[in-house]
Amino acid sequence: MTETKASPALMSALVTEHFVLQSAASSTISESGSRASIYLAALSSGLVAVGFSSSSPGILAALSFTVFPTVFILGCFTVVRLVDTSIANVVAQNRIELIRRFYADIDPAAATYFQPDNTATVGTMGVKYGRTAVLFTTASMITVVNSVLGGAGIAVVLTIGTGVPLIAAVITGIAFGLLVLALLFAYQVQRIRSARP
Repeated sequence: MTETKASPALMSALVTEHFVLQSAASSTISESGSRASIYLAALSSGLVAVGFSSSSPGILAALSFTVFPTVFILGCFTVVRLVDTSIANVVAQNRIELIRRFYADIDPAAATYFQPDNTATVGTMGVKYGRTAVLFTTASMITVVNSVLGGAGIAVVLTIGTGVPLIAAVITGIAFGLLVLALLFAYQVQRIRSARP
């Protein structure tokens, strides 16, 4: 143990930084929940409005052409921000792990209290992230819902607005939804991989 390593000023700074990082990680989780809730509330309100207008073709078309694209774009923005908050959380957890390693090196007895349960989960608060972990994030949930909305919106617009036969509109909508799903998942995977050490 060196005197510089355990100086009171350094320990105070590390404890403060640890606290700040824990607060930052917690705020990313809160923000993710809030953003997902806002998106889902906007989506459900829009769908209720479209449902009430279904008896009037003119109003249905007007609402569909405004509500679906607006909520779809909101969903894309939401996914981007949810990926940002996931990355902020990963960065905070990695920096907390660096501080924990310093704590473990202060004294030989300290190592027992700061050892990870599993070396594969270092910096992840005990959670082992595999290749499929990206499928279970809040961003992925919104990605799936938004892809379905995008596909349904395209099908509705084609059917109501252009008179395309229903089967062609549905196939086009499915293709569009799958394309959006693939693009948003690829974006999320690429961004999160670049943030992980």
